[in-house]
Amino acid sequence: QVQLVESGGGLVQAGGSLRLSCAASGSIFSFNTMGWYRQAPGKQRDLVATITSGGRTNYADSVKGRFTIARDNAKNTVDLQMNSLKPEDTAVYYCALETNLGIRYWGQGTQVTVSS
Repeated sequence: QVQLVESGGGLVQAGGSLRLSCAASGSIFSFNTMGWYRQAPGKQRDLVATITSGGRTNYADSVKGRFTIARDNAKNTVDLQMNSLKPEDTAVYYCALETNLGIRYWGQGTQVTVSS
C-alpha cells in the first residue's frame, strides 16, 4: 500500500504562483511515475503533469511553460511549481503515484483557487 500526502494549496491572485508538494510512503518500488491531476467542479479529473522515476516529464498543453514538475527519488517526493496562474487553473489538485504494474494511488487532494 502507498500513502500520498499533499500540501501547498491555497488562494492566489491571477498571475501569482503556488508550489504543491507531495510525499509518498509505504510500499514504493523504484520504477514508478508520480504526477499531479486536477478536477474542477462538474468536470472530470485531468492530467496536469507527470514525471517518471527516470525524470521524463509530461505536461498538459494548458500548463506548458507555466508549471514545472520535479521529484526527489531519495525522499519519494514530487513538487509542482505553478507560475502565471489563471482563474481556469482553479481546481482540486491530486497527487498520484502509478507503479510499473499500472496500479495508481491517489492523495486526498488540495484546493487551489485563483482569483481574477
